[in-house]
Amino acid sequence: MAFMKIAFALILLCIVLALAMAGRAMLGDDGRDPAQSKSRRMFRSLALRVALSVGLFLFILVSYHLGWIRPTGIAL
Repeated sequence: MAFMKIAFALILLCIVLALAMAGRAMLGDDGRDPAQSKSRRMFRSLALRVALSVGLFLFILVSYHLGWIRPTGIAL
């Protein structure tokens, strides 16, 4: 169970880092053609963030179906 928590935390950290990379690409000035390089870096960073988010969602679904994680839920 500890491995799963660490894996989830690392993937979430990567998602936040990809979002930070997109923000840096949007705000940064690297001296090259500003329109194309900013757009391309920001697009790649945001695409990476979406891919990681979808991957995390699928990982959670597969983990649940294989019994690696169990819902603890609050009894109603």
